[in-house]
Amino acid sequence: MGKLVIIPALPGSARHQRKSGPDPRYVEGQRLLVEAIKYLVKTGRARNRDAVELLSEHVRTRFRMSDSPLST
Repeated sequence: MGKLVIIPALPGSARHQRKSGPDPRYVEGQRLLVEAIKYLVKTGRARNRDAVELLSEHVRTRFRMSDSPLST
């Protein structure tokens, strides 16, 4: 029979830290911005063009696919 050797990890060890899931507030913020853009386009594309451009630019620069909620 083989021996089992256990090496305890230090509490702050980066190697054994678990990744947390995405922050629900961050995901909800993205969803709300997209819903706002959809609503503005539906109610008057030409009239709300400036608002749609502003929100679109914010989403494009703040919420890229490579972003994570922890890197803000």
